Amino acid sequence: MVGVSGSLGSLAALHRAAAEARRTGAALVPVLAWEPPGGELGYRRSPCPPLLTAARAAADQRLRDALDAAFAGADAGVPVHPVVVRGETGPALVHIADRPDDLLVLGHGGGLLRRGFRRAVASYCLREAACPVLTVPTPPLQRELESLHRRTRWHLPTGQAAELAAMKG
Repeated sequence: MVGVSGSLGSLAALHRAAAEARRTGAALVPVLAWEPPGGELGYRRSPCPPLLTAARAAADQRLRDALDAAFAGADAGVPVHPVVVRGETGPALVHIADRPDDLLVLGHGGGLLRRGFRRAVASYCLREAACPVLTVPTPPLQRELESLHRRTRWHLPTGQAAELAAMKG
């Protein structure tokens, strides 16, 4: 089982889960958890079936897009059984990876806010899962992109300009 969100971290986790599935002869089960816009409480207060249908379709598409991005349309080398489930990410993953012989693979999301949220998911899964949980480190490209984003947000020099500024200072 592998938690998928579409982030670079979840794509790295998808690759690692595929490698583990090939190594052990298991199927790859990418899981994308989704909630209605406004969360479950908001939906209960103002139900809108067409909105719910659209949100489910968007989640299905996001999982297909993540699989396409991870494997570039090529065969993953193992049977792939994608699952889209309605619910909070942590509890949904733990519910699906419920056997001791399962392996739950998680990646890191992007950005400080997302990373904090993902840590909560990873912590929840580590605490509650009945199976081993493997967390995949943030890919180097994602770290570089986050650094570039921070530098541009704070109007700091980037690339060669950053090196020149360091040499002057």
